[in-house]
Amino acid sequence: MTLVAGKGDLERFIRLGPELQRGDPAYVAPLLMERRQALSPKHNPLFAQAEIAFFLARRDGRVVGRISAQADRRTGETGHFGLLAAEDDREVFAALFRAAENWLRERGRTRILGPFDLSINEEIGVLVDGFETPPMLLMPHNPPSLPARIEAEGYTKAKDVFAYLFDNSTRPAWARRVEKRPLPPGVTLRPLDWKRYEADLAAVVDIFNDAWSGNWNFLPLEGADLDAMAKSMKPLIVPDFVQIAEVNGEPAAFGICLPNLNEAIRDLSGSLVPLGWAKLLWRLKVKGVSTARIPLMGVRRSVAKGATGAFLPMIIMSRLGNEAAKKGIRHIEMSWILEDNAPMRHFGQTMAGDPYKTYRIYEKALRA
Repeated sequence: MTLVAGKGDLERFIRLGPELQRGDPAYVAPLLMERRQALSPKHNPLFAQAEIAFFLARRDGRVVGRISAQADRRTGETGHFGLLAAEDDREVFAALFRAAENWLRERGRTRILGPFDLSINEEIGVLVDGFETPPMLLMPHNPPSLPARIEAEGYTKAKDVFAYLFDNSTRPAWARRVEKRPLPPGVTLRPLDWKRYEADLAAVVDIFNDAWSGNWNFLPLEGADLDAMAKSMKPLIVPDFVQIAEVNGEPAAFGICLPNLNEAIRDLSGSLVPLGWAKLLWRLKVKGVSTARIPLMGVRRSVAKGATGAFLPMIIMSRLGNEAAKKGIRHIEMSWILEDNAPMRHFGQTMAGDPYKTYRIYEKALRA
């Protein structure tokens, strides 16, 4: 077991996951360029908040497993693990977890939680149900054997999160009813203004931090996070796919729908050279994709408890679905939804029925 040291090791770390899942027809290899940036202290602001270590497991000189360990200054005595991938061998998994757990113990952590790749605001969880369909953008996909390997190392369920997939090819009855209702007094709904992209995104993040502040293991997005998000999301943003509700002139709620990048890169094997760039741009900007994901939605707490607050998510979802349909989006995923978020689970159930994918976050006490 070795710590990643240098660009060569980091490249082996990044490429191992796609290599191990190459034979899975539902797997979508992430863009190598994006992974290099996400795991770079220069590009990912999480490195300013956390100590992060990457480990490689080798057997006879060959890389057979990887794991990360994160000690975020904001999470107290809880450490995180992530980016887990390995050959289906218990000895390899045991060695990986032993390395991550020992590293976290040395930093005073008494509990480990994950996977977070690399934080709760990025990719989270292990897929435990829904292996037959490919993941949407920024959602994980793993072999069906992975949950059992984690549990064999003494980990237990901390929380499940759900993904709902609804058919956007026809307007559902609830959306038609919502669209017929006038907006409440003082409420306006508008798309993102491309001319003030950074300001609108800052308003969205401010609502997010307020709306999600009581959620399980919440970590706020801060200034550097906003800058990184603004840069990374801009190529995917369609202004009409970002809806901002204002109450008496102040931003109070939002919803973001992103075209499913994974649909556009599924056959690129993670590479944009030599022709990947041209294919990606044509698929996103000309041909378009037929799927999308709603990763973020929020209503300010000061508004959420009243009748207006209850109405805003419905009108935002309806507007997003309508605008997406104009662009040929036939299916939209809403994710991720915490298992104990009863209002959003009910909303998802109403729109799409049962969750079509379930992800699990695991925990374990770290004894001295």
